[in-house]
Amino acid sequence: MASNSTINSGNAFRCSVIIVNWNSWDMLSRCLESLDRQIFQDFNVLVVDNASDQPAPSGLLSAHPRVTLIQNQTNLGFAAANNQAVALPGDSEWVALLNPDAFPEPDWLERLIEAAEKNPDYSMFASRQLMDANRLLLDGEGDMYHVSGLVWRKGHGKPANDAIRQPQEIFAPCAAAGLYRRDALMSAGGFDEDFFCYIEDVDLGFRLRLMGHRCLLAPGAVVCHIGSATSGGRQGDFAVYHGHRNLVWAYVKNMPGWLFWACLPLHLAMNLITVAVFIKRGKGRVILRAKRDALSGLPKMWRKRREIQKNRGASAGQIWRALDKSVFGR
Repeated sequence: MASNSTINSGNAFRCSVIIVNWNSWDMLSRCLESLDRQIFQDFNVLVVDNASDQPAPSGLLSAHPRVTLIQNQTNLGFAAANNQAVALPGDSEWVALLNPDAFPEPDWLERLIEAAEKNPDYSMFASRQLMDANRLLLDGEGDMYHVSGLVWRKGHGKPANDAIRQPQEIFAPCAAAGLYRRDALMSAGGFDEDFFCYIEDVDLGFRLRLMGHRCLLAPGAVVCHIGSATSGGRQGDFAVYHGHRNLVWAYVKNMPGWLFWACLPLHLAMNLITVAVFIKRGKGRVILRAKRDALSGLPKMWRKRREIQKNRGASAGQIWRALDKSVFGR
């Protein structure tokens, strides 16, 4: 790993913004320009490049002097790259995760930090995400977790005019634009690197909830988001494989106590239905490979489950109240 920067990553900032980059230099430049316009200024930026095909554009660091660039020699995945940046020496109280295809409004960080100051009982904060291609539509307002183990972004595809107006507790942040208390992230062990990418943010949010942490939507913290810009889209083979493999692992690791067994029939049914749907869409090979690999990884995930459940501070009843229980889910 090599690093190049005009700012010492050990300096004390109130917040560190972490961006994991892979073959998205053009979008990253736009993202960094949006960060340059932030009203809140007490932050640094850590960009972790996961072995992009092309090197960083010349002048990137001189154009954005608050940026530290960490250049990996291999693609570690979204989960491991974020862990790598969070673990760097530093005294930042807060960690903001931002995708290179997410472009924050000038008051984005200010609104997140303001929400954190006003709500000290919360350790995670979600942003309002608008679709970059059509800002009249929501990309999401944090992540939802259904009793079946299905996950989705709250409000995805709905008119932005119908968005939540006041801060509201939700299950977990979408890591495309979320804020976390750094000590909470560290105590949870960060992202599960076996996930590589997709659903890793929901898994982290679930583990933090099991530890007693909570998540609040800060509706005034707005970003415009493209989404899956470098991974072939949400219905591409890469996203389908990792997302539907990791759905199983997240459920097995995290669903606590009696809820695991009570909701297991729904989880099995949800998996069978999604397999049938993707076979009908011509994605049979990739969805079956995802579920095969999910099953082969169950012994390892069960070992992780034992450790997670042994250390949880939230009751099964508290988790039940945080789950989405609508009949048809999304």
